[in-house]
Amino acid sequence: MRDARVIVDHEERQNIIRQGAAKAATDAGLVLVEDEGLVVENAGLTEWPVPLLGRFEDDFLEVPPETIQLTARVNQKYFVCEKDGKLANAFICTANIEADDPAVVVDGNRKVLAARLSDAKFFWDVDRKKTLVQHAQGLTRITFHEKLGTVADKVDRVAKLASWLTSDAKAPNGDHNHAYQAAELSKADLVTEMVGEFPELQGLMGGYYAKAEGLHEDIANAIRDHYKPVGQNDDVPTAPITVAVSLADKLDNLFSFFKIDILPTGSKDPFALRRAALGYLRLIQANNLTISLDQAAQAWGTLLDAKLGTKVADFLLDRLAVQLRDEGVRHDYVSASRQWLGNTDVRIDRVEARARALAGFLESENGSNLLAGYKRASNILKKEDHPATAADAGTTNDTLSYSPEYAEKALMDALDAAQPEAAAAVKAEDFAAAMTALASLRAPIDAFFDEVTVNDDDPAKRAHRLNLLSRFRGAVQQVADFSKIEG
Repeated sequence: MRDARVIVDHEERQNIIRQGAAKAATDAGLVLVEDEGLVVENAGLTEWPVPLLGRFEDDFLEVPPETIQLTARVNQKYFVCEKDGKLANAFICTANIEADDPAVVVDGNRKVLAARLSDAKFFWDVDRKKTLVQHAQGLTRITFHEKLGTVADKVDRVAKLASWLTSDAKAPNGDHNHAYQAAELSKADLVTEMVGEFPELQGLMGGYYAKAEGLHEDIANAIRDHYKPVGQNDDVPTAPITVAVSLADKLDNLFSFFKIDILPTGSKDPFALRRAALGYLRLIQANNLTISLDQAAQAWGTLLDAKLGTKVADFLLDRLAVQLRDEGVRHDYVSASRQWLGNTDVRIDRVEARARALAGFLESENGSNLLAGYKRASNILKKEDHPATAADAGTTNDTLSYSPEYAEKALMDALDAAQPEAAAAVKAEDFAAAMTALASLRAPIDAFFDEVTVNDDDPAKRAHRLNLLSRFRGAVQQVADFSKIEG
């Protein structure tokens, strides 16, 4: 087979293409833009691969480089090259034979590529004859979803939310007018000729058109990057306007489809809501944001379901639990941290911080022993059908009709100190400090169970000690819901 110019081994063909393309670029003083997928594809298309370098006209470099690379890759399976960090007017094709005159093969491929690039340049020139505002008018003809209106309707929602995120929300500081304008124009490139030919370039082309039009750099960048992060390894935006528009776009997807009860089921997620949720989480984490989902839902628009923010939060928290599990934070720690300071302040960042602090605490000796004490106290209270006790119940000696035992008094004193300290730490969102405050209860609760009879024959002692256990349980639960912890 080799004598007949057929290389059977796929890996060998890949290596020939990979190494040959790199050498052809280096010999021309260029750097190959690596594309492993294209290596594999060309290896599957050729039996005796021969990488050859050719040149195209400099005029085509006026077109955005991503367009040239995509045209060369998708239509012709060509590699592209760079020089000094910029796209060069060079391509590398993979011939299927050692030609007597390689220049003839290269010239034939150049002509085919030139025709493709001419189309791209035509699209680029035609699209720039209209402003993005003019292009955006065409969004009224594109249906976003039959129950949610057009893409133009979606853009209106995203714009209002992006403006709110940069003004009234705890999001990065940014010009809310720029955020509003960027969101208004974020989908305009969907009706351009270039994106019609290459849907993969949506967003990116909008950014180029915005720059060509002379719009503010922050607006152009936000249009370009507002889909990010798309995948797990995608860059996460940090520029304030971009973050606001990206968050608004993802929140609108979540709010919109949750509002009409279209949720992912099993492996089916036709509207990529899981991806939107993951993107939202990564934006929040990378930029240290504190955004109330309920308030965001209110800013988004009139709600048919007043609990929409909480429903979306539950979905996001399920994604968070999966994400944190890969980092060693158990799902039940996330469940135990799903507490809100009020019913209208659903914040993902707070849950994550609490879950991480809880994971660290419960892995310590104090934490594991305190959890055991909590479960023992809860079981006793449940068996006795004892109601929750007010925070200050049984805190002073003068309310008692008897002298408390040493371990009993020690637990009372420890709660007097730890309970307000933990409450203050939770309010300040310093969950590590709250866990430290709880750690001071470990020894007193252990001693209490070892030395004190809870179900004493004396009704006064029994009532007080049950109240004390209820108070201990309440002190622990103000930091996290330990009843959710497994094991």
